Amino acid sequence: MSSFFRPRIIESRQNPRLKELRRLLAAPSREQVAVEGPNLVEEALRAGLRVSSLFAAPGAEEFVAGLGLQPETEVFLVPQDVLAQALATESPQPVAAVLEPPSWSWEDLLKGKNPLLVVLAGLQDPGNMGTILRSAEAFGATGVVCLPGTVNAWNPKAVRASAGSLFRLPLVTAPTEEAFRKLHGAGVKVWTTAVRDASPAPQAALAGATALVIGNEGNGVPPEVAKLADAALTIPCPGPVESLNAAIAASILLYEAMRQRAGKGAGR
Repeated sequence: MSSFFRPRIIESRQNPRLKELRRLLAAPSREQVAVEGPNLVEEALRAGLRVSSLFAAPGAEEFVAGLGLQPETEVFLVPQDVLAQALATESPQPVAAVLEPPSWSWEDLLKGKNPLLVVLAGLQDPGNMGTILRSAEAFGATGVVCLPGTVNAWNPKAVRASAGSLFRLPLVTAPTEEAFRKLHGAGVKVWTTAVRDASPAPQAALAGATALVIGNEGNGVPPEVAKLADAALTIPCPGPVESLNAAIAASILLYEAMRQRAGKGAGR
């Protein structure tokens, strides 16, 4: 590793910095979060996030030297078995980092004339969270809103499943009434999702300013949230399946919204 970094050696599992890394993986805060693995560290830096500290196992020195870390980033060299004790993944990762999460506002989510948003109402599975974030970015969503009861987007499993989208896609957490007030105030039509008594997605008008509400994996959108929506839509399923996984449903609806928006643009 380049002498520019001057890494400090950590050998004890009881080191306070390793304890901090372990704590942030279990309970991320608004000021600091932790990520694991070379790909996520690279994505965080590529997104311009500030990395306050980086932990590397022997053998990862060349990788770290090529990251272009900020001068103020503290670098620690840690034996792989000691580092693994602080991490959340089953397969040992050679690199982990503590960083400052991006700070987003409603203005970031609602920018432009035609926002497309995902509203998560009680989503619990972190893998679904990360997948939805990745699909949202892939299909041109302008942001994600997390209502109370939704899993923390910085849960390590959610971060991994997002594959870096969490670093770039605007996301806010807000009380339900505030969120709907902001959306309706911006002229966004809010669609709840339902299995029955709803418009089939291909027939729903999703080309304008749109928010799609995705609910809990087992119970769907809570009734108190659904009643605040403007309309309901569903995904037609000809097969003998009553409902879809939350992340799959969100991805299909986001693709349909993208398809309609592309058709609207082509028709002008």
